[in-house]
Amino acid sequence: MTDGFHFVRHGETDDNLRGLRCGGDRDIPLTERGVEQARQAAERLRRSGRTCGLVIAGPLDRTAVTGAVFAETLGVPLLRRDWLRERSLGAWNGLPIELTRPWFAAGETPPGGESEGAFAARVLDGVDELANGPAGLLEHRPLLVGSKGVARILLHRLAGRPGVELGNCEVVDFTRLSAPPGGPGWWRCDPLVSPLEAKAGACCPA
Repeated sequence: MTDGFHFVRHGETDDNLRGLRCGGDRDIPLTERGVEQARQAAERLRRSGRTCGLVIAGPLDRTAVTGAVFAETLGVPLLRRDWLRERSLGAWNGLPIELTRPWFAAGETPPGGESEGAFAARVLDGVDELANGPAGLLEHRPLLVGSKGVARILLHRLAGRPGVELGNCEVVDFTRLSAPPGGPGWWRCDPLVSPLEAKAGACCPA
């Protein structure tokens, strides 16, 4: 038997719209369009028929509001977990994404920010607690709500999908497989596709 969780990136923010870096130490709200993206994505998840008995959101406004919209639409409880906070970017906050891409690729740590290693360890420890902790939260097939960096760690480190980036309010499913913990293919990542979307041949990248 397999179990797992869903993940969604928060809705659009003004920094997303402007192509700027926004770390876990920069707390800005969703745009009106971002709130609407969350409503539409939550409705798609509800209509898909996928099991989801709990929403777990990061602490920042953009993830908390996105999580609240999903929890209300799905009629399930909402929890907060600090390990879902985006990577702190220090002096890189507010800089153009294209300018900073080489620094990320080189594994640099932003001045006043969080290292890639520390960030990845925080996220993966959170997943381990989710999957193996005494609370048994994975039984609820929860929806995790985070930012692009958290999605990157999950896609790369858990599912072996480096270089993939999720769009705002894009939902994917992570399923735990039978391979050894931490080994290749331990988790599989699939896009969320409703029955209607599947007939139309639509599919978001995962």
